[in-house]
Amino acid sequence: MNYDFIVVGHGIAGATLAYTLRKQGQQVLVIDEPKANSASRVAAGLVNPVAGKRFAKSWLVDTLLPFADVFYDELEAHFQKQLFFHKPIYKVFSTIEEQNNWMAKSAGDTWSEYIGATYTQSTGAEAVHDQYGGITIKQGGYLLVADTLDLLLQNLQKDDALLPERFDVNQLQLTKQGVSYKNIQAKHMVFCEGWQAVHNPYFKWLPLQPTKGEVLEVKTEDFNPECIYNKAVYVVPVGEGRFKIGATYNWREADELPTAEGKAELSERFEQITAIPYQLRNHWAGIRPAVRDRRPLIGRHPEHAQLSVFNGMGSKGVLMAPYLADMFAKALVKADAEILPDVQISRYFSLYYDYIKHHNQEL
Repeated sequence: MNYDFIVVGHGIAGATLAYTLRKQGQQVLVIDEPKANSASRVAAGLVNPVAGKRFAKSWLVDTLLPFADVFYDELEAHFQKQLFFHKPIYKVFSTIEEQNNWMAKSAGDTWSEYIGATYTQSTGAEAVHDQYGGITIKQGGYLLVADTLDLLLQNLQKDDALLPERFDVNQLQLTKQGVSYKNIQAKHMVFCEGWQAVHNPYFKWLPLQPTKGEVLEVKTEDFNPECIYNKAVYVVPVGEGRFKIGATYNWREADELPTAEGKAELSERFEQITAIPYQLRNHWAGIRPAVRDRRPLIGRHPEHAQLSVFNGMGSKGVLMAPYLADMFAKALVKADAEILPDVQISRYFSLYYDYIKHHNQEL
């Protein structure tokens, strides 16, 4: 079998890139091991245009957000199913200092596009603890990530474009024409493996930090807000009184096992937002591919031009992947298409040459 591209991994990054390449007329094979608790499937798929405690617009959000809206609208039209839910985000102030920080920050910035309102005292919502007020953030929402990935997988299966197995790098051979994997040939291979890239001999030199995150799903009675809450954790209403709560950040334990500590932390954070009684329905853990400078890792291998990486989007994959996949697909197909310097792996080539030097010394 001959393909233009083999994409390894079908999380939000790999799925989006494979779909984009196929839409551009490329013959694509996806290799992916079915896994229920991949980081993409565990995630709540949150899109938040304002970043954390720093009260700053998310990186490149003015470009990424409208592109993502169009992309998910297209998927919804194609699959005849709602996948992205637009919801305002109520960022609850934890302290009076946080409120003051926001007031100072907002005075010097143009926020009208993303900020709906500022509250310096409680909104009065009976079920919500917000004694210091908060801000409402517009243009937020969440994607049904697992549903989206399943629909895209079904599309691949229908076209015999999916190899549902664990990728074995020992079966990969680099050729003058591209790559050979088992009995499959392709011009190019793109690794979208998430945190597993730390085991990839071609890209293990990249500064990826496997970061464990735990998520709860709870069920409540008579609590169906029209917004997403954010106060140390996100609380995403996913219908019928159910909420996804997350996520923890753990750099020390790179495993996918839910913990009592993670459950306790998320439960406590949820109870700081509301006193509504709830029942725990699910508890998951996944591993994100975090990057030192918080920017994705995209580009061709410094020595093997038939290999590329598309990775490192962390918790921002739903927002970033559509635009970056379009950008990278064009760069893969057309020699004159450019990749944003902020995400280009060339910024870390010095690590590669250090890695090669060290490896040669060991040999």
